[in-house]
Amino acid sequence: MPFIDDILKHKSLSIVGTEKNTGKTVCLNYILKRLVEKNKIPAITSIGIDGESLDQVTNTQKPEIELNYNSIFVTSEKHFATKSIDAEILDVSNRKTSLGRLITARAKSKGKLIFSGPPETVWLKEVIKDLTLYKPDIVLVDGALSRKSFGSPSVTDSMILTTGAALSANMQTLVKKTAYLYDLIKLKQWKSDIADTLLGIESGLWAIDDSNNIHDLNIPSVFLLDKAVDNLLEYGNRLFISGVINDKILDKLRIQANIDKTEIIVRDFTRIFAGQNSLNSFLDKGGKIKVLLKTNLMAVCVNPLAPNGFLLDSEKLRTLLNKKLNLPVYDIKKISSEEL
Repeated sequence: MPFIDDILKHKSLSIVGTEKNTGKTVCLNYILKRLVEKNKIPAITSIGIDGESLDQVTNTQKPEIELNYNSIFVTSEKHFATKSIDAEILDVSNRKTSLGRLITARAKSKGKLIFSGPPETVWLKEVIKDLTLYKPDIVLVDGALSRKSFGSPSVTDSMILTTGAALSANMQTLVKKTAYLYDLIKLKQWKSDIADTLLGIESGLWAIDDSNNIHDLNIPSVFLLDKAVDNLLEYGNRLFISGVINDKILDKLRIQANIDKTEIIVRDFTRIFAGQNSLNSFLDKGGKIKVLLKTNLMAVCVNPLAPNGFLLDSEKLRTLLNKKLNLPVYDIKKISSEEL
């Protein structure tokens, strides 16, 4: 990949898929291969579970994550026990995930591994910080776009986005959906002394007054707004939503008075599940959305092959995305085959 040297300018990188089967693991394996060729040592973890050979949703074969000698990694006790790699344990966490404690280890051979890392953002930030103590050249995070996880790929310094025919077999729709996601990634960051406090909140809607005091609105999620909509702005026009943003809350806020002074704060771009029309309508009325965590999107990688076998024109897809996003766009499998 032409921008490996650019990647190494950052301390951490997440690889995030817009959908399953968009080539996230292929991209990660390619980066790992290139790092080895440059004699660089990566540290690797994930948000949730990844690295399994069979996709649990589509029931299709998927590439496993391949580690090389001296790589540092973090995974759960359950998946450490099933690894096909020799490893030296460096640390065992005191906290537990649903799959056991997290084990930090150094690979002593080449092999494959299922990753299951910290499930939420604050812990993920701590893991990345702890991994730097072992002096890797870069920390890699296998990320995901999911409302089921409180872990955020935006906690890393930089990011690569993978997209492809699995997201849409219609090229124009695929480009439009990816461009919308890119617009979300570009949302401005909300900076404050209470940002870390907000990141530690795992549920509910909260108001932030002019003195930056946080008030629990006693609304568990945006899906339970109906009886409480009149109380949303009782402390001011700034809201923190710990879960997801959907059309429902944007449409309700859009018709409130002083919408041009209303500001919504979310964990990061992956929390926004509103449609493009609802979001644009809210923003056009003067509403604002900001994120606590923001990352630098370095490039987009595409997989033109859908799980059902439908194949898009790779060159045309890359050209359209490059023109729309003004970012480097790569087809990793095509690059790999040309290097053989």
